[in-house]
Formats: sequence, structure tokens, C-alpha cells
Amino acid sequence: MAAASTTKTSWRLQEFVAHSSNVSCVALGKTSGRLLATGGEDCKVNIWAVSKPNCIMSLTGHNNPVECLHFSSSEEQVVAGSQSGSLRIWDLEAAKILRTLMGHKANITSLGFHPYGEFLASGSMDTNIKFWDVRRKGCVYRYKGHTQAVRCLAFSPDGKWLASASDDSTIKLWDLTVGKMITEFTAHTAAVNIVQFHPTEYLLASGSSDRTIKLWDLEKFKLIGSPEGEATAVRCVLFSPDGGCLYSGATESLRVYGWEPDRCFDVVPVAWGKVADMAVCNQQLIGVSCQQTNVSSYVVDLTRVKKTGGSEIQGVIRDDQPLTEPSPKGSMLWRNYERPMTTCSSQRYSSERRSPSSEDEKDERESTAEIRNAEDYKEIFQPKNAISVRPAVSNPPAPPATQRPAQASVATAKAKSQPTVILATRNEPIGLNVADFLPSAPNNRSSALGDEEALSQIKKGHDTMCVMLSSRHKNLETVRAGWGSGDVKNSLDTAVSMNDLSIVVDILNIVNLKPSLWKLDLCTSILPQIEELLQSKYESYVQTGCTSLKLILKRFLPLISDTLTAPPSVGVDITREERHQKCKTCYKQLKNLSNVVKNKADQVGRHGSAFKELQLLMAPLDY
Repeated sequence: MAAASTTKTSWRLQEFVAHSSNVSCVALGKTSGRLLATGGEDCKVNIWAVSKPNCIMSLTGHNNPVECLHFSSSEEQVVAGSQSGSLRIWDLEAAKILRTLMGHKANITSLGFHPYGEFLASGSMDTNIKFWDVRRKGCVYRYKGHTQAVRCLAFSPDGKWLASASDDSTIKLWDLTVGKMITEFTAHTAAVNIVQFHPTEYLLASGSSDRTIKLWDLEKFKLIGSPEGEATAVRCVLFSPDGGCLYSGATESLRVYGWEPDRCFDVVPVAWGKVADMAVCNQQLIGVSCQQTNVSSYVVDLTRVKKTGGSEIQGVIRDDQPLTEPSPKGSMLWRNYERPMTTCSSQRYSSERRSPSSEDEKDERESTAEIRNAEDYKEIFQPKNAISVRPAVSNPPAPPATQRPAQASVATAKAKSQPTVILATRNEPIGLNVADFLPSAPNNRSSALGDEEALSQIKKGHDTMCVMLSSRHKNLETVRAGWGSGDVKNSLDTAVSMNDLSIVVDILNIVNLKPSLWKLDLCTSILPQIEELLQSKYESYVQTGCTSLKLILKRFLPLISDTLTAPPSVGVDITREERHQKCKTCYKQLKNLSNVVKNKADQVGRHGSAFKELQLLMAPLDY
């Protein structure tokens, strides 16, 4: 019984006083699940690390109570909306105000960062939705159609659609590329509190004060599920990271749902009251709620929760243990939705521009980001700036050199004189010294190695080489499995994530033979790897890196230059913004590479010639 008492599916992680007056809103960073923002009637925004007791940073600038908060997907920025209708965006890494946006006539009730480009959506009690260009401090479009407050905004994974939920019991779906409403869902009978897109499927989930969850097919625009069982208003919904189930947060409970057919896999009692936000962090679901000046955080151990019809509760976790750190993982790849053809309704947007005024600039000067806990601040935000431009990627190990003790000093002397570049074509194996198998002195025949001894020397390092080759073969099989589906980008990203340059070289040698396979997406992934290749001690790696960089420069440098120098487009062109972001990333990476190329161009021989050619191709980067 004692063991059972410390084994729980859910528990309260912490409770703390977050503000000097009532807390009005809380938000979790969805990417990590480790960052928390709180807004209060004291007009401040405080930033916290989940499970740590001290405030990391306090953001000031609003003159009215903060009503709504939202983190960007990178968690480097946070936006706060106030009771007066103003928005403020802070750069958390730089610890400073980034933008002040004005335009709504009433409380801000919902916010959302666009997945691509510097755009932001806001909803208000004034029933309007505004789409902002953060760079130009202006509202690009205003979407009208709701008759009551807009409670939630969500962008589709490809950034082309925006879903809005309102107190008027409706959900509207907007096409950002044409600025029109695509469809409206009206099955809820009370205020809709939350909407979320499925990570990969054409599916939208919504939760309402009518105590129901509804699932909508976004290809046929119809209701496909409405699981029942909620005893109170649904306040949060969250798809699992793999999209296999839907978590629903209501007062004092978490439910896990499936669809087609509708079913509830599990019900977990959680004492979080009126949960305000949820996020998943390394097999744990984090929920937060607020009451008066206090904020509470709760944990649900997802390894003990049923997520499919046939799953069993498994795993044990102690409620007195802290949160586990999320395991490292590669960047998530959003697949673009191939959208069905739609007929847009007559409900349209209106376009508006507002030039930044001196009043805005004054507001930004008066806004501050006060770091309260320097240690936690550096731990969470500063490591990103300290990351090396060239990540530590180990080259394939060569078999260890063999030597007899009597000849150790000779081998050491020879090692010092070995060239720093290992040639692609050579007449003897790396790591084997012929002198090891010869007599130590011309007149001393007895010191020559016997056959068995010589064979033993040769076998040294064989096991290491076998392990290395087996690992390389396994990695290549993994990459080949992705390649077979025709997704070159995914295959290359998989190769990069393996932290083995030899695998990257194998893939590049194939892609280089067929230049038509190169896309802008590939460039953003491979340019950092090319920087490693150009500085490798293996001549074959350098050759592959030079070939890849030459292809990229010839095919994409004109496009990158034209895109970055083109004047801003009028209206919202999501595809163009996505391309602009990729070009911007590639440009920065190429600038870093240009320094490497410049240093290598002084070499003599064929490598020097190759780098000189690359230097000429990269000359436009200097203008």
C-alpha cells in the first residue's frame, strides 16, 4: 500500500504567487512545454520555467491589465494583449520590447503566431480578427464575420488557413491567401473556447462551453465526430504529438479521445480546477491554471494513460520526482497540406495600414524586460546564442595504427610528418605502417615478426572497423527507407540527424549526380553540413562539399538575391513569405561559408582552384 500511495497518474507540480494582483491569463510554450508566461491585473507579463519557483523575467509596458498571452513556435518571442486592445511583442533572447501594435477597440481575447514569416493574428471583444505584419508594425487585414468575442485563433500547419472560435458558438475557417472565409461550422450550442488543427491530417478539433468536443473533416467540411462524456465546459484540447489521440482538459479532469468511431480511451482526475492551457513535454502532459494571485501547474504521466483502444496502463512514476527533461530530437517537419478546392463565401476581409507613430515609439521606449533570475535566464535563453556555427560532427574513425613498443618513437615521429589531408586516392591503407612488419635492424633477422605475430598485428582494429561499417550500413538502410518514398528532404534530414558526415557524403554524392533533385528546402538543411565538409581532413569530403556548394550557388544564388531585394508585396502571400524565410536562412549560411572559402582559396593545386572558383561564384554576396 505504501508503494501504491506514491504512484500516481497525475499530481500538482507546484503552486506559487505569480503577480501582486489577480492573474488574468497564463500560457505555455507548446514546443518545449517548459516555459510559462503569466499576465496580471498589475499590467505585467512574467516569464517562468515550469517546475522552478522563481520568475525569470518581468516584462512591463502595458498600461492596462494583460488579458491574453501567446508564445511563438520558437519560444523566443511572446506577445501580450491588454484590456485596452493593444499588443506588445517581446524578444525574450534579447530581453527587450520588439513591437507595439494598436488597433483593436476592446479587450484582446485571442492571439496566434503564424508558423512562417513575421505575422501575427489577434482576436478581440470587438468581434474583429486582425492579421499583423510585425516587421512593418501594421495591420495587413481585418477579418469580420463573428458577432461576439473571438476566443481562440489557430493557424493550419502549412500556414495557409486560420481557424477562429467565438462566443457566438461558431467556428470560421479563413483562407489567408485570398482573404476570404472558406466555411463556417455551427454545430456547437454555446461559446467555442478552443480550436486546434491536427498535426498531419485534414482535421480540426474544437471544444465548447456546451460540454462537447467536435471533430471536423477539412476535406469535406463536415462534422465527423462528437464524443460525449464531459461534465463541464471544455477549456483546452490538444492533439498528441503523433496525432494518434486528442487530449481534452475540463474542470478537474483530463480525457483522452479517439475518432471514427468516437470513443473515450481514458479519464484522468486532475485537481487543476479550470485548466487554462496544456502542453506535452517528454511523455508528460503539463496543465496550468490560475486563481486570484496564484498559478498552479499539474503533471499527467502519459505512460500511464490509455491512448488507444487496446492499450494498457503501464509504467510507474513517483509524484515526488521533478519533471524529466525533454529528450533531444530533430526539427519537426510540417508537411504542406494539399488543400482541396474550396468555394469562398462572400464574407471578406478589409485591408488597412497604419503607420507607426511617435506614440508607439514612446510606448516601446517605456516598455522594459527586467531579468529577475540571471541564472535561469542564461540557462534557457542564452545557450541558443552560444551554439557553435559548426556543430561537433565526428568524422568516421580510421582503424587504430599498430606498432611494436620498440618502434613507438619511430611511429610517433612519422605521425607528426603525416599530411593533414587524407587523400582520396592512395597506395597504402590509413593506419597501417609497413615498417611494423619489417625487421627493426638490417643485420638483425631474428627480430622480424613471425607469420602469426604479423597476422595478429593486422587484425588489430579489425573489430572496430566492422562495428563502424555495420553502423554505417544500418544508417544507410534507414535513409534508404525514406528515400524510397520519394521524400529527398526527409532522407537528407534523417542523414544529418545521425551526426555522421560519412552518411551525408553518401547522400550528397547521389544528389549531386542529379541536380534537378536540389530544392531550396534541401539547401537550408545541407549548407551547415557543407561547411563541415569543406574543413574536413578527408579529401573526398572536401570534393563532395565543393561540388554541392557549386550546384547550390549556380541554381539558387540568383533566386535568393532577387527574393531578398524584392520590394514587400501588398497583402498576404504565404508562399512568398515562406520562400523569403528560406532565402534569408540560406543567405546567412552562405555568408558564413564565404569566409571559409576565402581562407581556402589561397591553397595551391586542384583544391585551391576549386575554392577560387567558389569564391568567384560567391562574389555577389559581398554587395
